[in-house]
Amino acid sequence: MGNPKGEERRRVLLLCGDYMEDYEAMVPFQALQAFGFSVDAVSPVKKAGDICATAITIQVESTDQANRESRGHNFTLNATFDDIEFDKYDGLVIPGGRSPEHLAMKASVVELGRKFSDSRKPIAAICHGLLVLAPAGAVKGRKCTAVSTMRPGLVAAGAHWVEPDTLSMCVADDNLITGVTYYGNPEFIGLFLKALGGNICASERRVLIIIGNYAEDYEVTVPYQTLKVPGCHVDVVCPEKKAGDTCPTTIRDFEGGQTYSEIQGHNFVLTADFESIDASSYDALVLPGGKAPEFLAIKEDVIVLVKQFMEARKPVASICHGLEILVAAGVLQGKKCTGYPGIKDRVVLSGGTFVEADPIDRCVTDGNLVTAAAWQGQPELISQLMTLLDIQVSF
Repeated sequence: MGNPKGEERRRVLLLCGDYMEDYEAMVPFQALQAFGFSVDAVSPVKKAGDICATAITIQVESTDQANRESRGHNFTLNATFDDIEFDKYDGLVIPGGRSPEHLAMKASVVELGRKFSDSRKPIAAICHGLLVLAPAGAVKGRKCTAVSTMRPGLVAAGAHWVEPDTLSMCVADDNLITGVTYYGNPEFIGLFLKALGGNICASERRVLIIIGNYAEDYEVTVPYQTLKVPGCHVDVVCPEKKAGDTCPTTIRDFEGGQTYSEIQGHNFVLTADFESIDASSYDALVLPGGKAPEFLAIKEDVIVLVKQFMEARKPVASICHGLEILVAAGVLQGKKCTGYPGIKDRVVLSGGTFVEADPIDRCVTDGNLVTAAAWQGQPELISQLMTLLDIQVSF
């Protein structure tokens, strides 16, 4: 989106490190790609193809108290830090977490931050990410916000501190965009896009996401937060649960075994009551994968909703194991789709054509149906979904 055929894509640099905050890295990484950017993820001393471990804060309750942390996904870098050519990039994103305090001790990282600041190219730093900018002199005289524990150091660096009143608060000061936590990712990314010259046509589209306990972590939050950037109203629901209830998510990674590894992720807070959902009031449906779909597929009220969206030819997006629900609904007859390879036989038996999940980021669009093999394919899936919804972002 935002890059006409033949036009070179704009490029953004994502500065990574071990135990950066999971959502503060992956959501901007995939969202910016969905909006038409090339995003290079780099980390000092590491090369393209290397891994950065991420950390997840299970439940952020306050910006001035310690919160519980656990291991997140493995984030695969797609570029090499030592090969960075500064002039090729239009902007810089710095996630928070525990990595910034170590990145800030590296002269090459501080110099990189200084170059972006001196050139007035857009910089987006969230939570502890500002630790990288302070020694670069990039916050002096600038309005910024972050978690409250960052205040003393940033004030000492000459920043005009803005005390956060919510976990989702963001502040824009010319080319510098700062945010408190990943709860503010939609506004944070939106402000960064505007600083990059983006024109986001506000959308009033309504999107429904159906999940259950242990839906795949990224496959819930990345679509949820990315679709909110252009203004979509996005509801996430679960059968037998209400707004404010939570669903635990699962983190799945391929780590060399015959199948993926799995650990618990975040606790996702639902936004609406499942029983109150009326398919006619929504413009699109998203079905994340994970463990949840095999259980959702045997719930008649879920099947009824899916059939209503498909019969109305409204856009439906399925990721990985989300296909299990579509198989159960009997709506894949004559449709091309992709997903987790272990579901292939069920798709074929239900009359669908399965497109092999190779590469793992494969995405297939057939009419109103958009499917991705796994969460790695979400940038293209979300881009295709926004196209079907006629959501425009231009530069």
